[in-house]
Amino acid sequence: MDSSRKGDDWRRNLRSSFITGLLILIPVVATVYILYQLFKALDGLLGGVINRLLAEIFGYEATVRIPGLGLLALLLLILGTGAAARNYLGRKIFEIGDNLITRVPLVNRIYMTVQQISKAFFAERREFLKKAVLVEFPKEGSYCVGFYTQDTRGEIQDKMESDIVGVFVPTTPNPTSGFLLFVPRAEVIELEMPIEEALKLVISGGAVVPHDRRQVQRLAPPHLWPSPKKRGPVIPPVVSLGRKRVSTEVSKSPADETSNPADAR
Repeated sequence: MDSSRKGDDWRRNLRSSFITGLLILIPVVATVYILYQLFKALDGLLGGVINRLLAEIFGYEATVRIPGLGLLALLLLILGTGAAARNYLGRKIFEIGDNLITRVPLVNRIYMTVQQISKAFFAERREFLKKAVLVEFPKEGSYCVGFYTQDTRGEIQDKMESDIVGVFVPTTPNPTSGFLLFVPRAEVIELEMPIEEALKLVISGGAVVPHDRRQVQRLAPPHLWPSPKKRGPVIPPVVSLGRKRVSTEVSKSPADETSNPADAR
């Protein structure tokens, strides 16, 4: 009996150690592998050209490849292009090139699409995903984590009576695809969690719960809960333990208003 129990404990400990090792090593190995593949891809863009050019200049064999030169050359090319485009002459040259490319059939569609996406993600003073929100989707009573993108303008807003905002609802576990919703502003529930933690929640399928950044709070009494007819947060309002006053005011009943004769006068 004791020997069988010891055998079960030994197998349980071995299984727990194996799972713990996987949980530690898998993120480390995956991160290193992704960074290595990204480095190879970026370094290979200009690495071959730079190595052949240096081999001709310094007279060594072209088969000898120096890793990292292609990535360094790519960074210098990006910085040089950006610096040239910031002055007057360089800006005019790039405007002429932009106009020429946009006049070429088929090429202009690809170029303009990539240009608009690049500006949406990398332009200064502009963010593609501005805030994590909750929206009622795909049916009434069920909610999805989405990201507020912008205030809707143009024809879509003109066709609607209420104020409409754009919300991107990503799919799980691949957040690069999803649905673009145009939702009335009054039906969008803002979340306090950062965009990074909301993305972790979506990618993990709800397994990674974001850290609660609010103060320690408890649920308000049921008589303080909002009416079911009103649009509001999914959870009932909360009362902070660190504050003396309740943040939600209780409406006085008619009996309370007439209970004090001095107030009635």
